[in-house]
Amino acid sequence: MIRAAGLTLRRGVKVLLENAEFVVHPGERVGIVGKNGAGKSSLFSLLQGQIDPDAGTLDMPASWRLASVEQILHDTGRPAREFVIDGDRRLRELQARRAALGPEQGQAIAELEAALVEAEAWSAPSRAEQLLAGLGFAPDEWTRPVASFSGGWQMRIALARALMAPSDLLLLDEPTNHLDLDAMLWLERWLAGYPGTVLLISHDTEFLDAVARVILHFEQQSLVRYKGGYESFLEQRAERLRQNRLAIQRQTREAAHLQSFIDRFKAKATKAKQAQSRVKALARMQTLAPLAVESGIDIRLPEPAQTPDVLLTLEDAALGYPADGAAAPRTILQDVSLMVRGGSRIGILGVNGAGKSTLVKTLARELAPLAGGYRPAKGLEIGYFAQQQLDVLDPELSPLQHFVRIAPDTREQELRNMLGGFGFGGDMVSQPVAPFSGGEKARLALALIVWRKPNLLLLDEPSNHLDVDTREALARALAEFPGSVLLVSHDRHLLRTTVDSFWIVADGRVQPFDGDLEDYRDWLQQRQAQRNQIARAAAPAPGQDRKAQRREQAQARQELAARRKPLETRLKRVEDAMAKVQARLAELDALMADPAFYTDAHKDVRPGLMAEHGELSKALQGHEEDWLEIQTEIEALEKS
Repeated sequence: MIRAAGLTLRRGVKVLLENAEFVVHPGERVGIVGKNGAGKSSLFSLLQGQIDPDAGTLDMPASWRLASVEQILHDTGRPAREFVIDGDRRLRELQARRAALGPEQGQAIAELEAALVEAEAWSAPSRAEQLLAGLGFAPDEWTRPVASFSGGWQMRIALARALMAPSDLLLLDEPTNHLDLDAMLWLERWLAGYPGTVLLISHDTEFLDAVARVILHFEQQSLVRYKGGYESFLEQRAERLRQNRLAIQRQTREAAHLQSFIDRFKAKATKAKQAQSRVKALARMQTLAPLAVESGIDIRLPEPAQTPDVLLTLEDAALGYPADGAAAPRTILQDVSLMVRGGSRIGILGVNGAGKSTLVKTLARELAPLAGGYRPAKGLEIGYFAQQQLDVLDPELSPLQHFVRIAPDTREQELRNMLGGFGFGGDMVSQPVAPFSGGEKARLALALIVWRKPNLLLLDEPSNHLDVDTREALARALAEFPGSVLLVSHDRHLLRTTVDSFWIVADGRVQPFDGDLEDYRDWLQQRQAQRNQIARAAAPAPGQDRKAQRREQAQARQELAARRKPLETRLKRVEDAMAKVQARLAELDALMADPAFYTDAHKDVRPGLMAEHGELSKALQGHEEDWLEIQTEIEALEKS
């Protein structure tokens, strides 16, 4: 077992744990929960021997094999499948020793062959392929170099490599950040069958609830153990808070406020399945109202000045990216006709790369339709949040200075009140944002967006990097927001509490989806089953003329190769450009991770390097989108 006794851990002058004690038993699935900066990742570093405790002990069996997801990948020229197998270091060591033996070393060969059988060497390729397939990689991608994939897909490969490694203790730090819903569901099933001990950090509460059977919560510089999943943890912790007289008084006010809203929502909710799912999710939020008070984060979204009945429409639109130099326009979605009405609350579903972000960028007027009509209503005010919004922040300015820049005539106390609701209080409102965490920067970017009182919020993965308390606060705020919301998210809890209906983006189309998230999961499984059936039907019949079959296959391969060549040439150019940008970003990331970067010694060069980092990040995103679209064209070509 893992046992901590008198454990004290500091980060700089900040005390993360003081005289903490906890136990993790073999085979347990443990969720690690706490606010951003509480010490979750530092605890993982301690378990991996990367840092030492300041006092006390943290012991675990010396025989335990530990696996975790590497954040910085090496040997990225390796094919993806081989890179995943490399995660089994014992197997690779045995294979290397076997390859070094000569034919005259019969006894040693026999011993190594037996060891390789015990290490399941012969099934290693198929096991690696199963992991890659489960995480969303097509068979023709298994042999591609790791470096040819975008950053998010490289992290999926790193996750597969960690799962490939034989281990007794598996450490997973935000494993779902780069996964779409089908890959997330697959990972849940895989972890259910894992025989070892799992320690999991995740801000995705539904994933955490599906996997964890014990919760360790960072509370007041200690770790408190709760038996059960995440939902049970919330209920137990809420009950503890109810025992405090002051908490009871405060919770009563918050619960009454939420109950009033829920009653109004129930009165107008439709019978659609997702709307009814939202009723249940909101009732859960009301039960757990004490935690909202205790978290200290109380996000309130300003009410729009006006909300037209029809905010915008798209008519027979083709969406994608315009011509760029010699490159032709790239159409991602076709025949898109949709209407966003006042008060609409729509979740946008679809696997990664289907075109969800392209749709949202078009609605936000960052991309113009390639064809068809875009008709905004008079008075439309859009608030658009995407991950690149963080690059708009000036690292040298404080949160308060950011607000003064966009609202110079507003009283400072009003700005401070707004910032306080988003978790920026005390001295924090006057500190530069450069050292802020990703979650803190995301909160600030969202606060700046909603200050303008939009009547349509377009949110592309708004909860990435947010801790659990902030996600809950955002869910409450969006649930009560009277304007319209279009949401792209893999956070199922946020979807359940925020939206009443769904659109599905798939196969180059956008269609309404009459169901809830459980129905979407079934839809994904049925879709995969249909693909498997089509693949089996396309297999040659046993009695088919083999010679004619080979001749037809050879001709088809030649035609395909001729049509693929210009696409592969474009793909190679994009991959070379991505490699250069990634190399420079890696240099800047290493520099910016050094605390010395924020001292006066780098004062003159820091703004320029941070600006370069932002521009390169945008360029990389553009290259990744280009790469994805070319890959989509190649896949479509192979399926035709």
